[in-house]
Amino acid sequence: MIEVNPSDAVSALAHARASGQPVVLRGHVAHWPAVETARRGDSEIAAYLTGMDSGASSTRMRAPPGAGGHFFYGPDLRGHNFVREPITVSAMVADLLAAPVDGAPALYMGAAPLPVGLPEFSSANPPPGVPETAVPRLWLGNAVEVQTHFDASENLACVVAGRRRFTLFPPDQTGNLYPGPLEHTLAGQPVSMVRPGAVDAQAYPRFVDAAAAAVSAELEPGDAIYIPPLWWHHVRASERFNVLVNYWWDSHPLAGSGFEALVHAMLAVRALPEPTRAAWRAMFEHFVFGPDAVPPVHLPSHAHGIQGPLSAETARTLKAFLLGALTRR
Repeated sequence: MIEVNPSDAVSALAHARASGQPVVLRGHVAHWPAVETARRGDSEIAAYLTGMDSGASSTRMRAPPGAGGHFFYGPDLRGHNFVREPITVSAMVADLLAAPVDGAPALYMGAAPLPVGLPEFSSANPPPGVPETAVPRLWLGNAVEVQTHFDASENLACVVAGRRRFTLFPPDQTGNLYPGPLEHTLAGQPVSMVRPGAVDAQAYPRFVDAAAAAVSAELEPGDAIYIPPLWWHHVRASERFNVLVNYWWDSHPLAGSGFEALVHAMLAVRALPEPTRAAWRAMFEHFVFGPDAVPPVHLPSHAHGIQGPLSAETARTLKAFLLGALTRR
């Protein structure tokens, strides 16, 4: 794992994004008042968050003590081992402080929009180098384990309180991570069926290759980690009171959903005979992935059309074409 101790936080994040690799930014948000407050103890950061609470309701996941802090599917993959329930930041904070050290249920509030729940937080704790379009989100919990998953967006995760261990796997390890059902997930993102640290080697023999390619880092309050799109990551929080703020943003403001394109390809291409699938693989390589994809150098600029660089005009044209095609079918 690449680690930096930046003197210029904005420049450090820019270099991390350009690398295409996960990068730990030590002390990236150590100057935040929230981090300085958290260093004084759980009760201090609890009061800090409660004092900003707007009273808006968010959603938390709660699993019984027997789950060991691990949120996952139920035995038949139709349900989950946790329940979802509405809760405010203040109520969540109170439950975390009141929970016993041993035998506590797993409590986790995730992806709560800070402008809604804690509207004063962002102005008091501005993120260095993050695009203005990125919405800050709050994650509160006790000692819980977030199953290995990926996000389609760029991600900067900043630890405010507690400690978190991140284990990341590159996208080319997807097959060795044994993804679960795509249409029935834990919280929206596809997840791996393998639990690191408790691997069933007989059921998931290829995970050993994914583990060999993994990188890990332990983050403390004030540290941040940049996670590129589609990198799988497993997160374990180890303290009784953990606070994290993250930012997601799209690499290109006009780009559509790569995951939706993947699902469409499953409909349009996957069931075709192998020779035809191989032909489509060549088409994708040329029109999407290859070095000659954008722009088509053999055509004059006025004839580039939808093969040219993505602009507002080409985005509208592509969306209209897709909408019409899907409606006709």
